[in-house]
Amino acid sequence: MGFKTALFNAHKQAGAKIVDFGGWDMPIHYGSQLEEHHIVRKNAGMFDVSHMTIVDVLGPQSRDYLRYLLANDVDKLLVDGKALYSGMLDENGGVIDDLIVYRMPSDYRLVVNCGTREKDLAWMTKQAKSFDVELKERSDLAMIAVQGPDAITSVKQLKLNDASLIDGLAVFQGLELAGCIVERVIRAKTAWKYYYQMIKQRVFGMICWPLASNLVVWVPVTLYV
Repeated sequence: MGFKTALFNAHKQAGAKIVDFGGWDMPIHYGSQLEEHHIVRKNAGMFDVSHMTIVDVLGPQSRDYLRYLLANDVDKLLVDGKALYSGMLDENGGVIDDLIVYRMPSDYRLVVNCGTREKDLAWMTKQAKSFDVELKERSDLAMIAVQGPDAITSVKQLKLNDASLIDGLAVFQGLELAGCIVERVIRAKTAWKYYYQMIKQRVFGMICWPLASNLVVWVPVTLYV
C-alpha cells in the first residue's frame, strides 16, 4: 500500500483502476484512457496532482536561500502569485531536480516531484542550514489540475468569488480566490489550450472534486491521457 491523496476514496468511487505511481496509489484510468484523452482534447478534464510535494520557504533569508539553491532567479518574481520554473542544482552545477517556485505574500512556495521527494527535501534541508529560513512541507494541501480548451469556463463554474479575474491571469501567474490559489500554468495554441492548477486545503479538494464531476465539460481523468 502506497501513500494516498485526499481524493483517493473519490477515485475509487468513480471506478478508477489504482496503480503505484512513485510510491503513491494513483488512478491510471476510469474505464477508457482513449475516452479520457478525447475529453481533455475537446473539452476539459481534471487531474489529481496532490501527490506532488509542496514546501513553503519561510524566514527573512528565504529570497537569498532560493537564489543560492536554484538555477533561475526568484528576483524575476515581481508580484505575488507569479511562478517560475527552475532547476535545483548541486555544488558542481548538476541537476538534482526541476521544480516550480511561487512568490507568496510573505514567503515562497515550491512544488517538486513526488518521486524525488526524499532526495529533494534532504538537499534543501542541508542547504538551508546556512540561511535563516524554515522549510515547511504542506501535506495539508491538495492540488487539482484542469486541462483542455474549456478549462477557463470549467473553473469559473465553481463560482469562486471574482471568478472573472481568472480571464486576466498571465502564464505562470496565480490568484487567490475564496482561499484557493488558481494558477494559469500554460496557454498554448493547441487543442490542449489551457492548463489551470488549484492549490487548497485537503478538505476543499474533497469537496471540489465531486462538485466538478457534475459539470458536463469537466470530468475526472488521469495523468496518463
